[in-house]
Amino acid sequence: MMSLKRENRTRISAVVRTFNEESNIRECLESLAWADELIVVDSCSSDGTVAIAREFTDRVIIRPWAGHIAQSQFATDQAANLWVLHVDADERVTPELRDEILALDLENSSYDAYDMPRRHWFMRRWINHSGWYPDRNIRLYRKDRCWWGGYAPHDKIQVPGRLASLKGDLHHFIYRDMAHFAATKNSYSTLTAIDHSRSGRRATIIHFTLRPFYAFLHRYLVRGGFLDGLPGFVIAVMEAHCVFLKYVKLYEIQRKLMRFPD
Repeated sequence: MMSLKRENRTRISAVVRTFNEESNIRECLESLAWADELIVVDSCSSDGTVAIAREFTDRVIIRPWAGHIAQSQFATDQAANLWVLHVDADERVTPELRDEILALDLENSSYDAYDMPRRHWFMRRWINHSGWYPDRNIRLYRKDRCWWGGYAPHDKIQVPGRLASLKGDLHHFIYRDMAHFAATKNSYSTLTAIDHSRSGRRATIIHFTLRPFYAFLHRYLVRGGFLDGLPGFVIAVMEAHCVFLKYVKLYEIQRKLMRFPD
């Protein structure tokens, strides 16, 4: 393994958003122990998240949740270093990814950001297909040239310049169980429906009949979900159900059948 103390290496700030992540945060921060600065932005957790985080860094900032994009941007803005590595609390930087990042000549890099493959752990196995891998995410970026955008809950780094790709995996321990999977998808479908409504998108009966069917076939057959066994089938069904919920909720907003927050 390469020396984590290599001289003249460009300093990197690692930032992590948290909320009630005491079951995940220790392993996450352990995988970031090599970073030159470690910042945790916590959204007023009621469990032991903050206490655990303070074992690793004194840069623990507690503030109310401001939304996916705003909270990510706030965390980035707190970094003292130019290069920022953003990691979620349920993710782990593998030794291979760590060493690959440390080997980069960021001082002379012609790139504004780097993406990396993310591998998900689900139903006691790593998912290698189903549209869940390689699931490349931009997580290492220059904070002076990149910013957070996208739409809730799918916040994403916006890169105006050149983007490069890393090979090492970022591990994601995505859902605790099926109840967590279902609750997350239900919440995300609501946020997406609200965002679509605000941007002027409309839903018709075709959207919540044909699109879920297409989503299932695409995940299970085109994206190779059948190769992931039972977890692949479950993923295809749940992703299709999320598409159904998203458009039904958008339809409800249009017809004023249900009131969502402004």
